[in-house]
This record gives sequence, structure tokens and C-alpha cells, in this order.
Amino acid sequence: MDYTPLMKEIGYTFKNIHLLEKALTHSSFTNEGHVGMECYERLEFLGDSVLGFITAQYLFEKDRGPEGELTKLRAAVVCEKALCAYSKQLGLGEYMRLGRGERQNGGASRPSILADMYEAVLAAIYLDGGIEPATAFVLRFIIPEAEQQRRRQFKDYKTALQEIVQQNPGERLEYVLSGESGPDHCKTFVSEVHLNSNVIGVGRGRSKKESEQQAAREALKLMGYE
Repeated sequence: MDYTPLMKEIGYTFKNIHLLEKALTHSSFTNEGHVGMECYERLEFLGDSVLGFITAQYLFEKDRGPEGELTKLRAAVVCEKALCAYSKQLGLGEYMRLGRGERQNGGASRPSILADMYEAVLAAIYLDGGIEPATAFVLRFIIPEAEQQRRRQFKDYKTALQEIVQQNPGERLEYVLSGESGPDHCKTFVSEVHLNSNVIGVGRGRSKKESEQQAAREALKLMGYE
């Protein structure tokens, strides 16, 4: 089979094409008497770890949320549903080597197989070219998915806090930028939210707006609303 169109879609040209071929081979194919062929399962095992490492490193460097939020975000961008979607974007189903029975039963579009195959292809890239092309392959999908997940999970804590405070006439909220650090391309801002001049929350973020949102979130926690 000519894998040139697929390698173009993947964005990586294999030196050892047999690694890619193995990553696309399901056990149902090898079980049909194709002697000497290996399925993708061992590659999928390795790919799962490589994917976890690259994703964790990216989120650690780019997202300043607490450990719990990072864990949830990582789980969302590498879950079966997400990996299946990445495989479909690449068209991996068209190149799968499946046994007749598995193919007739819809194996080429089965989410679990597509998700595993994405991890197997990642491992093949890692073994063939190292961590750099593997990272580029992962981030191509992880970055937009993480941004989408952030938008879904985002809450307007400032508005929520304002609505609570407005229930008591005379109370006044104010946000104060108390500090900033880091180079221009990667600054960290620190903001305080004051209630009648008393600090009720401190937040950090990559922008002044984000730090204010996190300060409002801390205030909501203090009040028992978060």
C-alpha cells in the first residue's frame, strides 16, 4: 500500500515504513494467518505513555491552573473520544489493516480501535524520529482541543461574585493589580479583589483579566460558593 498521502497528512515521513505499517495493523489481521506480522498493540502501549508525557509537559508549561484542573484538562484532551476524533482527521481508518470479520463489523470506524491506532502511530513516529516529531504530531491536535475545553469549562467568576455582592447595598468591589513578573512573552499577573478595602481573594494568570477571574474565584471559595 502507498502510505505517501497518509504521511503527508500526518506531517512526518517515515524512514522505516514498517513501523507505520505495524501501527496500522489490527490483531484481527495478524490472526488471519499473516505469518510474521505484528499488530499495533505494543506500539499502542508505548504511545499511551508518550502521549501522556507530551500532553502533561505542554499543560504544565502553558496552563497555570492548579493540579486538579490540569488533570481534568489532560483527561479531556486524551480521552477515547478525543483520540478517535484525531484519527478521523488523519483518515487512519482508510489505511487500517483489519481481518475480514472485523472490517465487516465496522472495525474501521470503531472509536476504541481508532483511539488505539492514534497512539500506535504516535509511538511509531517517536521510534522512527524521536521526541521532536512526536511532540509536533501531538501538539497539532492537543493545542486546539485544550483551548476548546478551556472555553467549555470557563466560568465568569467576576460576574458571579458581583451578583452576590450586589445583594448587599453599599458593598463595593475593586480589583487591584498587585504584581507582575516574567519576560514580556510569558508574563504572570497577580491581582487582588477587595471588598470594602479588604482583600478577599488573590489570583494569578497569564493576563490581567485572567488573574482577576482567579481572584474572584478565590473570593467565591472563601464565601463557600465554589
